Amino acid sequence: MIEQQYWNAVAARSRQADGAFVYAVTTTGVYCRPSCPSRRPRRENVQFFPLPEAAEEAGYRPCRRCQPRQTANDAAAERVGRACRLIEQALEEGESGAPRLDRLGAAVGTSAHQLHRLFKRQLGISPRDFAAARRLERVKARLRQGDGVAGALYEAGYGSSSRLYERSDAQLGMTPATYKKRGQGMAIGFTIVDCPLGRLLVAATERGISAVSLGESDAALEAALAAEYAAAEIRRDDGALGRWVTAILAHLDGKTPDLALPLDLQATAFQWRVWRELQQIPYGETASYAAIARRIGTPRGARAVANACADNRAALVIPCHRVVRQDGALGGYRWGVERKAKLLAAEKQRRSR
Repeated sequence: MIEQQYWNAVAARSRQADGAFVYAVTTTGVYCRPSCPSRRPRRENVQFFPLPEAAEEAGYRPCRRCQPRQTANDAAAERVGRACRLIEQALEEGESGAPRLDRLGAAVGTSAHQLHRLFKRQLGISPRDFAAARRLERVKARLRQGDGVAGALYEAGYGSSSRLYERSDAQLGMTPATYKKRGQGMAIGFTIVDCPLGRLLVAATERGISAVSLGESDAALEAALAAEYAAAEIRRDDGALGRWVTAILAHLDGKTPDLALPLDLQATAFQWRVWRELQQIPYGETASYAAIARRIGTPRGARAVANACADNRAALVIPCHRVVRQDGALGGYRWGVERKAKLLAAEKQRRSR
């Protein structure tokens, strides 16, 4: 979740994110601030660091064009960056969540209310959301390394398994035990083709589609599929997926607005409720996260709805690009905000014909 927010800021060349982090490009050995005007790198070649010093310790040198070391002059961005580092430090020391907002604000020289606003403006999430996402990332990393569920959750700072299972339904994508299995027993075929939004990966079992992903690099798309279903048997199968690829490409061309394809996804009951509701949003229209939460009977669950959208692995088939923020802003998108904007613009234009 956090890295996706960072990547969205890089893709948008957001000046508001300057100072909150830097990104490094593995192919050039250079690190930059989010608003750097140089050519945007490929996502699979990017690493994120909270400080320029961290990037330099990893062997990267500062970009001469954007001069990332000078971003500390932006006081607001610098405060958010410091707060993020304090939250990371608290989690590493075993605390169960972010420090109290008033303490965090005092530590970076601002009020609790102002710090909350700075986080929302620069990262799109609150300090509490940042801490929760980082904790979940720690659990995921431990589970991917083969740790048991108990060890992973206590290492990440959860006081009890019930706390993790409460959050896993909306944030982890499934129960921790299921996540640990990573597609065990599944046989998945995939293919990759060109589409108007870059490269399109479609993966499926004999029961239905398991992934539809968008990107620029075949290698990155394959790596993401392998990471998501690490225990599954995965093979390239261009011929068997032809009819589903044809249907998705026709949908992108506006020829088949309704894309009703069978799905075989590992997900929680809550995620399925959200995803089914997303499939009810008419072609060319949008709905807010809050509106979706109300429709599924959880009026205070806008944040959980957003998490379910972020965990959607079947782009287009489950049209999470049609969900926007309450104020009309696009919000995030797993495959890049620019693609989200293009999809919505194209659908709106075709619907008005």
